[in-house]
Amino acid sequence: MAAITAAVPFIAVISTQTQFGGDAVRIFAANDRINQLLIEHLDPAAWASKPPGKVRTIAAIFTHMHNVRAKWVRLTAPHLKVPRLLNRARCTPAEARAGLAESAARCAEMLADAGEGRIETFRRDGWAPPWPVGWEMLAYMLSHEAHHRGQVCMLAHQLGFPLPKKVTSRLWSWETLIRR
Repeated sequence: MAAITAAVPFIAVISTQTQFGGDAVRIFAANDRINQLLIEHLDPAAWASKPPGKVRTIAAIFTHMHNVRAKWVRLTAPHLKVPRLLNRARCTPAEARAGLAESAARCAEMLADAGEGRIETFRRDGWAPPWPVGWEMLAYMLSHEAHHRGQVCMLAHQLGFPLPKKVTSRLWSWETLIRR
């Protein structure tokens, strides 16, 4: 582990010597900063541009991400305030950024509660069996969002609004995002 940690400093936050909750909160916060960065640098014309075929708009993808976070909180941590859902047909970039910030805060509270033993299972959906809380829960949450960010980047490019390389490079700079 020491050799890996030396090569990639931010991996040090994922160690058996630290508490899951605090590390998970910091990691999820970095994940949300990537979402915020992406929305901030998207061409406004790309936001509601209708892609060909039966594909979600970029606005619909981001509202889906927020609404799924709200579902995770509602099902996993019902003691927390569930964020208001966003409407994919009318959501603006500013509303999406505010909604994602709020749902990220609730997810952070949920992860902290999981680390302190106040939550025993993660319910990602009503039809899916519950999982024990822990790293698998965080990995699922991050994977879901990374998948959709990939869709957004590809869709923006296909619609003629590619993100600048400087921005796409920052999307991969977790070591700088996690320290903020």
